[in-house]
Amino acid sequence: MMDQFMEEVVTKRNKGMQTATYIFANLLWIFLAFYALLCFSALSRVISEAGFGADFFIVLAQLLVFGGAALGIFLYKDRIKMEYEYTLTNHQLDFAQVYNNKKRKSLGTMNLRNVEACGLVASGSFNRYLNMEGVKRTNWFLNRDANLLYFYYQKDGQKRMIIIEPSEEMIAMIKKGLAQGAWQNN
Repeated sequence: MMDQFMEEVVTKRNKGMQTATYIFANLLWIFLAFYALLCFSALSRVISEAGFGADFFIVLAQLLVFGGAALGIFLYKDRIKMEYEYTLTNHQLDFAQVYNNKKRKSLGTMNLRNVEACGLVASGSFNRYLNMEGVKRTNWFLNRDANLLYFYYQKDGQKRMIIIEPSEEMIAMIKKGLAQGAWQNN
């Protein structure tokens, strides 16, 4: 028997705003780092001229705020260009987030045989499961207008729902891996 394997990467359809935000974040962290460097140089001047007075604490606060903001933007700017990766291998579906085609974060693995209900978000069954009390919903998609798919399952006594954005081809492969009666049409 041949193994079933399919891998998909979901990207934002409208990348214009995403690219503009990424460029802005890069420019902003550079500007903030430069300003923090100026504050550092002013800090040494303030210490030599006025000691550890009120001016010292004002410049120190500016250094910490602008330096911290520059560091924070530098560390998290790659998350602006985020993608999701779905890998289906023999009834196992792996989920991952990819940041700027550099960093990959595994989100988890799901055995399709453990899924109690699965279907399109546009179907009526989605609202039935979503409105159940205590359901924890996880969104792993980027385009709200896409053909979204949900999985409902229970793990460790908790009701969970995952929503993804697979292609029609992957949906067909997922249907084959689900337990009998798990696919919801209505």
